[in-house]
Amino acid sequence: MLNNQGVEILCIGSELLLGNILNSNAKWLAEELAILGLPHYLQTVVGDNSNRLEKVLLDASKRSRVLITTGGLGPTPDDLTTETIASTFKTELIEDKSIIQDIKGKFHPKFKLPKNNIKQARLPKGAKSVPNTSGTAPGIIWTPIDSFTVISLPGVPSEMKLMWEQTIKSWLCKEFPFREIITSKTLKFTGISESALAEKIPEILTNKNPTVAPYASLGEVKLRITAQSKTTNEGNNLIKPMEDKLKEIFGLNFFSNDNQSLASIIIDLLRKRGETLSVAESCTGGSLAATITTVPGSSDVFLGGVVAYNNEIKQNILGVPLELIEKYGAVSGPVAKSMALGMRKTFRTDWSIAITGIAGPKGGNKTKPIGRVEFYIKGANSNESIQENFGSHRSRVDIQKLSVVRALDRLRLFLLK
Repeated sequence: MLNNQGVEILCIGSELLLGNILNSNAKWLAEELAILGLPHYLQTVVGDNSNRLEKVLLDASKRSRVLITTGGLGPTPDDLTTETIASTFKTELIEDKSIIQDIKGKFHPKFKLPKNNIKQARLPKGAKSVPNTSGTAPGIIWTPIDSFTVISLPGVPSEMKLMWEQTIKSWLCKEFPFREIITSKTLKFTGISESALAEKIPEILTNKNPTVAPYASLGEVKLRITAQSKTTNEGNNLIKPMEDKLKEIFGLNFFSNDNQSLASIIIDLLRKRGETLSVAESCTGGSLAATITTVPGSSDVFLGGVVAYNNEIKQNILGVPLELIEKYGAVSGPVAKSMALGMRKTFRTDWSIAITGIAGPKGGNKTKPIGRVEFYIKGANSNESIQENFGSHRSRVDIQKLSVVRALDRLRLFLLK
């Protein structure tokens, strides 16, 4: 291990502090460090300011064995990382001719190399350059003081990831061979809240190795099982009994491990059954169909859908009787049922799903508040009417997303039966 000092991540860029872009680099690097079994305790974001950057660098040098930075290696004046690292540790910058040639080779022969790009070829004296095969900014690996190494990478995610795979990962493995391997697996659940899930497994959530931690997202709860071991196989052997136990406890609330989505589960189930699906949507505005079609190969089973936002479309395309809408309202169980029946008949599918509701922020009343959504699922020998109240406190987008999750989950349960 790294003498309990660990690895720090420092992401540089005012655009990160202002919220203009999402800091996906920190998330990705943290996951990679966990896979390598390297302890990682702190992440920092600093803007394009040399004084503040210098302070963060000095603080990190006192508590960490390795500091990985991203950003600030470009050719513009606000790209200050390399210069600030060198000045912080009182080291001069040396121009590397081979880097200049590499950068020149990445420009079209008709264009002259801009002077600004020359700064990217200047590295702290004694630093090792990290090749960048997809961009002009090389990275650096430099140990300015004993027991402290700085690894600087570009902020462009695609460049950073490629340099990590080509150079940084192997360097870390070589430098720190006596590390524990971190193995993890994520289980996904729906139809149960994070608090309700946690109440069922208090002893499991305090387990030491493997550890189990819950993570909630809209409409889903995830349990991440993480094991520390000498090898990946040992880690998997620790995880498997815990995985089996959690699946047994939560039954059909569990729907997948790792990267499978509800939509992909449904596509697989329908494909195995040789059955097809169509959808009729009102308040979700096509979100259900869009979610389904993100799955490669969904055209095998998904024939299409109708966004019947206007009542006339419900009548003319789906065949919903006007008197039904007038009697019960567009957001009602009978109208949802009629939409599903019309959809299934028009598209000649084995299954159809209809959704109609009040996503807000206006349109609700005492009897039908914002967040009320009606569903109807129709199969050859199965049907179900569902009413949900997702709450007027939720945003329009959240109500739409929850509606999609609920519809897919109910169809999943039908198909499993």
